[in-house]
Amino acid sequence: MTDLIKLTRDPDDAPGGYAKVFAFLREQLLSGALKTGDRLLPERDLSALLGVGRPVLREALRALAMLGAVEIRHGVGTIVRQPDASTLGEFFTFALAQQSDAIDDVMEARIAIECQAVRLACRRATLADFERIRAALQRIEATIDDPVAGGEADFDFHNGIVQAGRSETLRSVYAAISDLVHRSHRGRRELILKVPGIRSFLIDHHHRIFEALVARDVQRSDELLRRHFEIGDEYRRKAFETPRPQG
Repeated sequence: MTDLIKLTRDPDDAPGGYAKVFAFLREQLLSGALKTGDRLLPERDLSALLGVGRPVLREALRALAMLGAVEIRHGVGTIVRQPDASTLGEFFTFALAQQSDAIDDVMEARIAIECQAVRLACRRATLADFERIRAALQRIEATIDDPVAGGEADFDFHNGIVQAGRSETLRSVYAAISDLVHRSHRGRRELILKVPGIRSFLIDHHHRIFEALVARDVQRSDELLRRHFEIGDEYRRKAFETPRPQG
């Protein structure tokens, strides 16, 4: 194993030490030398191999544990884990929390993910996927006047499309931004429900997307979903222009 990585000792350089430990684990996972469930070398051996001090190594491993990449078991050692996408989601939430345009930024990423996912879903979706999306569609109709429940149903519909695409990478990234996407659904629903015509749009357009998906029409599904986001933005702008009722 010592010939897998060649590094020089730098025990006092914590940032450099962190980078070495992270790079080591990343490369070992990418190469297949380490897999989920494998145990890392004991601290003494790993410290010598990477050329970092044991205190730096411990801190780096603790950081990796917080990310869900490893699990430190006392008396056993450090075990490689399959990272939980929800941990990445918490990172995104904190990282974007202080940005005034965070939701808009996430929306751009969301559109990119969903438009690719719907194209994949046209080819890969199963009957169970269609039933899951249909159930969300029925809930959209039933909760059309409820911003909270309606926003949740809307999220489940779009998340169902991402899941049906069966791309683990798209699923993971979408899960990572899911908290902010949830907030977006709720916030937009509360805002646009006062705009005339929005209720029929929400029901009708989701139906059209679902029908194109069931027909496995890649081009139409993609076009409808992109148009769905465009019209949603138009209604959002109208909501800002609509005068609030006088109390």
